[in-house]
Amino acid sequence: MAGRDRIVQLLRQLERAACRCPAHSNAFHQGAAAPCTVRKTDYAFEMASSNIRYGAGVSREIGMDVAALGARSVCVMTDGNLATLAPVTSVLESLTTSRVQFSVYDRVRVEPTDASFKDAIAFAKAGGFDAYVAVGGGSVIDTCKAANLYASHPDNDFLDFVNAPIGKGLPVTGKVRPLIAVPTTAGTGSETTGVAIFDYEPLHAKTGIASREIRPMLGIVDPLHTLSMPSRVTANSGFDVLCHALESYTALPYHQRAPCPPSPQLRPAYQGSNPISDVWAVHALRVVSKYFKRAVRDPDDLEARSSMHLASVFAGIGFGNAGVHLCHGMSYPIAGNVKTHRADGYSVEHALVPHGLSVVLTSPAVFSFTSSMCPERHLEAAEILGADITGVKLADAGRVLADALRALLWDLQVEDGLQALGYSSEDVPALVKGTLPQERVTKLSPRTHTQDDLEELFHQSLKLY
Repeated sequence: MAGRDRIVQLLRQLERAACRCPAHSNAFHQGAAAPCTVRKTDYAFEMASSNIRYGAGVSREIGMDVAALGARSVCVMTDGNLATLAPVTSVLESLTTSRVQFSVYDRVRVEPTDASFKDAIAFAKAGGFDAYVAVGGGSVIDTCKAANLYASHPDNDFLDFVNAPIGKGLPVTGKVRPLIAVPTTAGTGSETTGVAIFDYEPLHAKTGIASREIRPMLGIVDPLHTLSMPSRVTANSGFDVLCHALESYTALPYHQRAPCPPSPQLRPAYQGSNPISDVWAVHALRVVSKYFKRAVRDPDDLEARSSMHLASVFAGIGFGNAGVHLCHGMSYPIAGNVKTHRADGYSVEHALVPHGLSVVLTSPAVFSFTSSMCPERHLEAAEILGADITGVKLADAGRVLADALRALLWDLQVEDGLQALGYSSEDVPALVKGTLPQERVTKLSPRTHTQDDLEELFHQSLKLY
């Protein structure tokens, strides 16, 4: 009897001490979402992505899609460079054929700011649209996401949904209107994600809005649109694909991410590397390795440019759920603090460091730094990119991957580090200051880092070759 009483007592102690996170609580199985009060890290991941339609000429089908939504007033967003080109004209012709009423907003800024977001938001609020179509690169798609979000939540202030600590980081609890994205570049993967990035000018640093609610309902990926991209735009867009794949594959594993969310509804969009995102990231990396140089060097190589367009989607699905880390976190102040640099191939009047370029310039230093935490993955990535890893020790994985990245950048005639963009060692403190608020992504680095570490990474990235 004493033995039985002792067993009952132990069971009751275990019940009281049991993890109350949703995966283990009886309340969860009964439909409630009990908070995680014992676990310090997350225990699950969730995959989410837009529907994707791919094929040459699929842009002509968009009128059918919008008409099926029953939309009576549609906002078409693009930028001034694309407004008269084939990607936009084909979309507008399809909408007209399907007798869909639309208004065009063509003032999207390449590398958007809080001011340009607000201008698009004002247009969306005034138009009272019940559906949105974004035709362009990541800048256009991200701007359209923000316009849709705030027009659907007219009582919220701009910083309410902006990522903390710059904004309040409030969850999006209300619904937004349907958004269809038609990407014209092979880079951002924005057609697959619930993220909208912009330059917050008061701090000279990029930040963003992250919520699954703002993810496009459909991405229409028409590879014919990539044929109009200039060579340097193709290169910089491809660098974004490359880093999306590398960063998501080497990100902190989802079950090591802290804190454990108090509710599954509060699980972030960027959850850490996981078995499903890994598949997308590695496949994207293999496609980049095979087709990237061809796509840059020959604008008429439809196979290469189509493949890079798909690689952008693959990497987008991967990082849209796993997240990115230091390359992207450090890129935001690089782009936000631009002085006079004007990138080749971009028809803009303002100084510009394209997003993909700002991301990739720190990649050799970053992956040398992070390799000690998951050297097998860094070495695998180096091999995919063409490095001979025969006899290479795991301790040398970071160096080998960094060398492979430098070789790729050299072959594609990329500027020689941050100094070629007008930065010097005197600018490093400002670049570090702009990186510190990017905890949404930098905390996904597999290796913890200090402010001194960031300073050293920026110094190492001033010159590449």
